[in-house]
Amino acid sequence: MAIWNLGSINADYVYSVPHIPAPGETLASTNRSVFLGGKGANMSVAAARAAAQVKHIGAVGDDGAWAVETLLEYGVDTRYITTVDVETAHAIIAVDANSENMIILHSGANVEIPQSLLQNALSEAQTGDWFVTQNETNLQRTGAQLAKKMGLRVAYAAAPFDAERVQAVLEHLDFLILNEVEAEQLKQATGQAAADLGVADVIVTLGADGADWYGPNGKAHFDAIKVDPVDTTGAGDTFTGYVLAGLDRGMPMEQAINQATKAGALMVTRHGTADVIPDLLEVQTFQP
Repeated sequence: MAIWNLGSINADYVYSVPHIPAPGETLASTNRSVFLGGKGANMSVAAARAAAQVKHIGAVGDDGAWAVETLLEYGVDTRYITTVDVETAHAIIAVDANSENMIILHSGANVEIPQSLLQNALSEAQTGDWFVTQNETNLQRTGAQLAKKMGLRVAYAAAPFDAERVQAVLEHLDFLILNEVEAEQLKQATGQAAADLGVADVIVTLGADGADWYGPNGKAHFDAIKVDPVDTTGAGDTFTGYVLAGLDRGMPMEQAINQATKAGALMVTRHGTADVIPDLLEVQTFQP
């Protein structure tokens, strides 16, 4: 099978800072690195490194050829990434001494993906493939509707969170993943808890406390793996990509979550985003 990811592609500019800047504060960084990022690209790389066949649907500007080449190098099918007359999206990320982060996003080409590209890509999909998207591109509802109509399984990562965007795709979803804060925000908007959304599988990530899965047999909790984190950026995307890859390869949800938990734990011990996502061999041999 395959995973079709309507996903963002960013240049991530990561600055090490002594603390997260306060309003009006000017703060000198102690280090600067540039990585491939974006929630979509991160999930594509994670799923590819977890041995899934991943086809990324997205857009970059003329300045983004390096990002497409990097995705291809990391095992992602890039035939459905187009170049548009808008700059490639980017993120400014500040990471403090306690591994907390602050992120400023500029959407750029991520919100200029042509609908014809999406339609052409999904015309190649097969019944039973996965379609996944996040709230960093245009065409989310269109993509979810089309994928569901074609018999694909549909997943949504509800970040950056927007209650209206989640509700717009909710009826088409087979799998929803969001964090604890986002789950509470969605409950306030809909009056429904995670278990009552009508989605077959919902995962609520809890950071250092692990994750809760709301599935056909009710709620199941999965503990996090204790590690010494240095950078939490991209850990959630890594977890999501690994869960989807596991499901796409026929794993039961419990097994997919356990594997993804290991991948997420490894990820937070590394500085960076897509470039440092662990591969399947690292995850399988990881001994916490």
